[in-house]
Amino acid sequence: MAAGPYSIDPTTYLDELLAQASPDLMREMLQGFINQILSTQADQVCGGRLRHRLPGPGEHPQRVPP
Repeated sequence: MAAGPYSIDPTTYLDELLAQASPDLMREMLQGFINQILSTQADQVCGGRLRHRLPGPGEHPQRVPP
């Protein structure tokens, strides 16, 4: 697919946006990125058990294998 006359370089565009961004936006983006990495690592260490479904009313909890 050929680039049109109005195509932009994503790297340059992102660099320009980040240069204009407020420190709060940068802090929020970094915090989200770090939280995602830590969540992924926790899922790997715990075998993904952190996101198991809690039992509803009248249901008995099931044992999670170690």
